[in-house]
Amino acid sequence: MKETIRRTALALLQLAKGAGLALVSYLFLALILFTAFVTALVVGAAVLPETVQLLRRTAGFKRRVVGRWTGEPVPEAYLPLTGGVRERVSTALKDPGTWRDLRWLGVHFVYGWLLLYVALPLFVIGLIVDGVWCGLARRKAVVLPLVPRLADLDAVWSRALLTPSPDARRSAALAERVEELTVTRAGAVAAHGAELRRIERDLHDGTQARLVSLSMRVGLARRAYDKDPEAAKKLLADAQDQAEEALTELRHVVRGIHPPILTDRGLVGAVRALAAGSGLEVAVREDGVEEGPRAPAAVEAAAYFVVAEALTNAAKHSGAERACVELARVERVLRIAVRDEGRGGADEGAGSGLLGMRRRVAALDGKVEVTSPVGGPTVIEVELPCAW
Repeated sequence: MKETIRRTALALLQLAKGAGLALVSYLFLALILFTAFVTALVVGAAVLPETVQLLRRTAGFKRRVVGRWTGEPVPEAYLPLTGGVRERVSTALKDPGTWRDLRWLGVHFVYGWLLLYVALPLFVIGLIVDGVWCGLARRKAVVLPLVPRLADLDAVWSRALLTPSPDARRSAALAERVEELTVTRAGAVAAHGAELRRIERDLHDGTQARLVSLSMRVGLARRAYDKDPEAAKKLLADAQDQAEEALTELRHVVRGIHPPILTDRGLVGAVRALAAGSGLEVAVREDGVEEGPRAPAAVEAAAYFVVAEALTNAAKHSGAERACVELARVERVLRIAVRDEGRGGADEGAGSGLLGMRRRVAALDGKVEVTSPVGGPTVIEVELPCAW
């Protein structure tokens, strides 16, 4: 009997929430009329998307309530309200989710109150009748189980009204994907611009300066060759040193674009070389990466820079002595995981290079997940789409 009363009380609370939302539905009617009026006047068109956002949050609350009661979440699908006022208004009006939520709002105003009005007297009658019935006849309650059934009915109706159609889900998923790709493209453009500026800076400050110095020394050596051969030899020796330093600078710039070691040793060999020079005790494990055809050059380069950045961060900031790098080939995905046993607490906004890593991976439509609780360990997991 106690369990029945507890379940019934929970169902009554569920129906009370529905009735509260029904009251919100009534108040929403005035807001909708106001929104329609100011939108028709054009000057208040910006109010429409905000009203739709509020409607989405209201429907989302009901979805969560139903999901908690039934143990099964209610899916949702909306077109993203982005862009200028005109674009947001157009999206709000064209989104099937807007009209689906409005339909639910109107219907729920009726059954939200109705089910609570039916449940309240049933609850009171059940306490009296079932209390006497169970006390005298020692039987199970008869009236009280009807209240949870009313809550189930509310959940069934709400789920039917709020669940988007398959077409709406596909449209929302496509719109979300387009928005994600737009953000990814912006990040890729920013990363590309930063890379070009870095290359330009390296060439200007390093290689170009050394080549200018080299040219001057060769010119001075030519002038001094007939009058002072020894001075000319010294200038030519300095010029040779400058040429070698310029070549070193050029190799450094080239490595920043596409490390030659990737071409020579492949991804696993290049990562082993990174591990050996990291200053940490690094274990490298690979699973199927060396089997079959190699990954595209852009994917290998991104994976190489991810490992290089992660190991550099671990050596500089984590205080770790050991780290582990795992490379795995899974269907059409290259997975990279770098783990260090340091102090953790990695912050993407602290200039640790994680943001640049995320942009580089996003440019290839990949995913980055960073787990770094205070106290460690720090784990960086990356997935790169790859047509093997």
